[in-house]
Amino acid sequence: MKRRRIASVDQDTGEVLDGVVVYCGVKQNPYSTGWIMNSQEALELLATDKDLTGENYRVLLLLLSRLDFENWIQITQNEIVEKLDMKKQNVSRAILLLEEKGIILRGPKIGRSYAFRLNPYYGWKGKVKNLNDYRKKEEEQERREFRERYLKTVDTPTTLNKEEQPSNSPTP
Repeated sequence: MKRRRIASVDQDTGEVLDGVVVYCGVKQNPYSTGWIMNSQEALELLATDKDLTGENYRVLLLLLSRLDFENWIQITQNEIVEKLDMKKQNVSRAILLLEEKGIILRGPKIGRSYAFRLNPYYGWKGKVKNLNDYRKKEEEQERREFRERYLKTVDTPTTLNKEEQPSNSPTP
């Protein structure tokens, strides 16, 4: 079999160019407006959690729909109430439950409402590198806190009651 030589030709000059031009199309987002990465393990945890019910899931799904880069969510409770046609107390209860379970994390107060963040162990919107950086920072923070707690227990002398302290003076 004869070996073929493939090359590119400049259409204007007729010059044979080394190499081959490869066309790569524009990367398309199949979800149009936005998408997030989810942990399948975390999805199973959510599905099997008996404390999470219909209203809680509705609030969670709306929060996820508003997820911004780096997992920030900013939406007022009034917006949630209106959008989901729920009572404010039910929305508050759902947010509190999601926060207690560690699914969402309370962020800084912005205006009259708090910003929340989806716990990155449940999903992520943004660059994978930023997720890895976030996880590294969290692990470093946990190590620092553990070390500080450990040092406090080692450095803090136990105090003895007055009766337990040795006395150098003779007893009367």
